[in-house]
Amino acid sequence: MKTKFHGVYVALVTPMKANEEIDYARLSELTDRLIRKGVHGLIPLGSTGEFYALSAAEREAVLRTVLEVTDGRVPVVAGTNAGATRDVIAFSRQAEQLGCDGVMLAAPYYSLPRPAELHAHFRAVNDAIGVPIMLYNYPGRTGVDMTPDFIAKLAELKNVRYVKESTGEMPRITELLRRCGDRLGVFCGCDTIALESLMLSAIGWVGGVANVLPVSHVKLYELAVEKKHYPAARKLFFEMLPVLELMEGDGKYTQWVKAACGLMGQPVGAPRAPLRAATAAERKRLQTALAMVSESRIAHATKT
Repeated sequence: MKTKFHGVYVALVTPMKANEEIDYARLSELTDRLIRKGVHGLIPLGSTGEFYALSAAEREAVLRTVLEVTDGRVPVVAGTNAGATRDVIAFSRQAEQLGCDGVMLAAPYYSLPRPAELHAHFRAVNDAIGVPIMLYNYPGRTGVDMTPDFIAKLAELKNVRYVKESTGEMPRITELLRRCGDRLGVFCGCDTIALESLMLSAIGWVGGVANVLPVSHVKLYELAVEKKHYPAARKLFFEMLPVLELMEGDGKYTQWVKAACGLMGQPVGAPRAPLRAATAAERKRLQTALAMVSESRIAHATKT
């Protein structure tokens, strides 16, 4: 698929059975459901997809499953992160060979590479593949901050074409759009500033809560970007905001996204240890917030 990436890209969860084995049948169902709900792209094996807890064989199997079900209907951008450059290259080459439309890369975790080392890392991956790279700046996870100045330098590499900016700092989005908007597609990676980002001309939104509320995410993008109907976009965003704030504000994003999927009738199991399932009290809080958003109403309004 050669289309330019844009719109709502789902940071796909990895469904698990009670014994912590991957539920590939449920992954297939979820993939197809999200595409039918209108999302613009899928990103398996990101942080919400628990890539760090999966074996190399499982990572390959997840990509094969998602690609088979997707069948070219939307782009698939594989998370190919690892701790060593050679492993990132291997995972990225594998994703390209399997048919993924791009790869998403954060800074290698734990080692805390310095800027020159990090630039060399991305240059090595860039030179090893022929599909677009979506940078993923999330210092809260990786311990390494990729500043707008550093990202602008990376955008000079031929395959670095997108960035998912997840610090939650709106000025970062503004600066990236100002400095790189002509050659780097900027995706919002922080749910609570999604509306502002889209109104400012970010080309899309990568979110894990899109597993839970795909119709709402797609509708918000349509209102804010395609129709520029800002009052309606703002109204919908404020309905979604309690859920988005809850997910991002308690340090349990993956755990709560998976719990919310179950509350919305799409069970995907608990995360793999060391993460644990949401508690009954947490699920009750999620249920209260989810009740403020009506996916069925939004879907019906979209069709009429």
